[in-house]
Amino acid sequence: MLKINQPIVSVIIPVYNRFELAKEAVASVLGQTYRDLELIIVDDGSIDMTSLLPTYYNDDLRVKYIKIKHSGMPGFVRNQGVDIAQGKYIAFLDSDDLWVSSKLEKQIKYFEKNPSCKIVHTRENWIRNGKTISQSGFNHKRFGNMFSDALEKCIIGPSTVIIEKKLYKELEGFRDDLEIAEDYELWLRLCDSNSIGYLDEPLITKRAGHGDQLSEKYGQIEIFRIRGLQNLVEQRYFSLENQKLAEQELVKKCRIYAAGCRKRNKTTEAELHESIAARYGK
Repeated sequence: MLKINQPIVSVIIPVYNRFELAKEAVASVLGQTYRDLELIIVDDGSIDMTSLLPTYYNDDLRVKYIKIKHSGMPGFVRNQGVDIAQGKYIAFLDSDDLWVSSKLEKQIKYFEKNPSCKIVHTRENWIRNGKTISQSGFNHKRFGNMFSDALEKCIIGPSTVIIEKKLYKELEGFRDDLEIAEDYELWLRLCDSNSIGYLDEPLITKRAGHGDQLSEKYGQIEIFRIRGLQNLVEQRYFSLENQKLAEQELVKKCRIYAAGCRKRNKTTEAELHESIAARYGK
């Protein structure tokens, strides 16, 4: 029976009705070369066989399982796991993603070599229907001051991240009322005043195209990014320089989105976002 005293890394897997995929995700965590971890599976009220997951790992006391009332909010589910986490660092793994076995070990070594760093992420390998998706067009900055790049879209994959729990708590974690783009919103708050560490290796595999992903449900997610960004802009959350950049990006997003609404004869929605753009545009 494998047990630990005080874990260094707390791994959070949120899951909803993905028994088979989650079982593989869990295996990729327990197969890590870095062993000083705890794994917290947070079940968002699944009605499939997900509740049976813990029975597969009875001999590994690193595994914890909690079931909550279904929320449908990924940020809320992750935050429930963080609330009971014991580690110095928090790592997230979506239930349909997989880790390379050396992921945690390499990230912990990065922290040891860069003691001022509080978060490090990695590259991703994207698979859709068994085929690798090229990321050659992703030219955004991946380390250091990433704020201006982070405004455009989500450029940090949640499953790639290890972050100090203390910093995560200071940021108050993911927003728990955004169904999509909760990661985009958190990384904006993070990148406003933190330098980001990065390993230029694809240490996770993202499996897309299996049908139950929120991005598949809505087709496009820009409206969710607008909601997250607008709230932060209205709060004047960012530093002075970053606030100006955020307002400019909000104007750009709203104008593009409003134009799309006009084409689809969604006049009321178009006028709403045109008014937001006018409020912050020059």
